[in-house]
Amino acid sequence: MTKKTKVAGEIVSHCRKCGLDLNHIVVAMVNGQPKRVLCQTCKTEHAYHRPAEERGSSSPKTPRAPSARAARAESDSAALSAREKEWGSRIAGKAASAFTLYSPRTTFKADQLMRHPKFGDGYVAEVIDVGKIEVMFKDGPRTLAHGLTIPGG
Repeated sequence: MTKKTKVAGEIVSHCRKCGLDLNHIVVAMVNGQPKRVLCQTCKTEHAYHRPAEERGSSSPKTPRAPSARAARAESDSAALSAREKEWGSRIAGKAASAFTLYSPRTTFKADQLMRHPKFGDGYVAEVIDVGKIEVMFKDGPRTLAHGLTIPGG
């Protein structure tokens, strides 16, 4: 961690539910180290797990028998579809500033990153027409309105 980390600050952590290194909000710190974080994608609070680039190959994990939950998470992770892998490669590790907050009034372009209040992080897969876009979220594509103008406003 090169930046000074603080509670309510943003940090990249490995989310075991999503199976990816994603942006998180620091919820709790102990002795200047993050201990609890909130995933901005799946909204799950969990212990801080260093991202892959910080884990590197210099600190191998001690093998241990996986718990049922860990085995299920590993199974889910192995079953990621090509769509989810594509979504992850486009979203993982991106700074919060790279995402545009969704508003139907905003005009989006293909491949633009978006943060939706209900569906989470996604990217514009296709501009369908002047008023519609297809956005790929972790749970699949959704058609959203964009570029809307309010009459008289």
